[in-house]
Amino acid sequence: MTPPRGKFISFEGIDGAGKSTHIGFTADYLRGKGKELVSTREPGGTPLGERLRELVLHEKMHLETEALLMFASRREHIAQVIAPALTRGAWVISDRFTDASFAYQGGGRGLARDKLDALEQWVHPHLQPDLTLLFDVPLEVARARLDATRALDKFEQEKADFFSAARNEYLRRAAQFPERFRVIDSTQTIAAIQVQLAALLDGLL
Repeated sequence: MTPPRGKFISFEGIDGAGKSTHIGFTADYLRGKGKELVSTREPGGTPLGERLRELVLHEKMHLETEALLMFASRREHIAQVIAPALTRGAWVISDRFTDASFAYQGGGRGLARDKLDALEQWVHPHLQPDLTLLFDVPLEVARARLDATRALDKFEQEKADFFSAARNEYLRRAAQFPERFRVIDSTQTIAAIQVQLAALLDGLL
């Protein structure tokens, strides 16, 4: 008997929005409910994807090269990790997915949306997250969090207008796809956010 398909959850938000804090909680919560859980990230998620991640995050390149590398990494990620896990009934949580390309390469960098639409339809025409958690926070809060952490990659070093455009594109995507997006006010306490997350996860279980 074929097992029921697993669920796919993506975590999104501009750098410093706090999403990474809640990925571990979500993984532990789902495992506590007896789910096989695969936790992954983009760019990355596979040996090839991690090599591409280093290029994308640290090397200067043409905007379209950057977008193509992101989707090349994503194609491998889907083929090697996401699709097999969902097929066997496991749940997948990913730190970013295609919405991040629309936010960063589209909103932040200004790549034409029709090019991103074409790449999305080519790389995963029949796959979208069952739930996308968008952690939203004012730019000044995000920047303060980043400045207090670590050495920054090339995206994290971008100026405020880049992140403003990326945030606006995230919110546009959330309005476009309300059936899968849930926008979470990431200025709340960790405890308050985790209460929200538990309720959303229970709705999928």
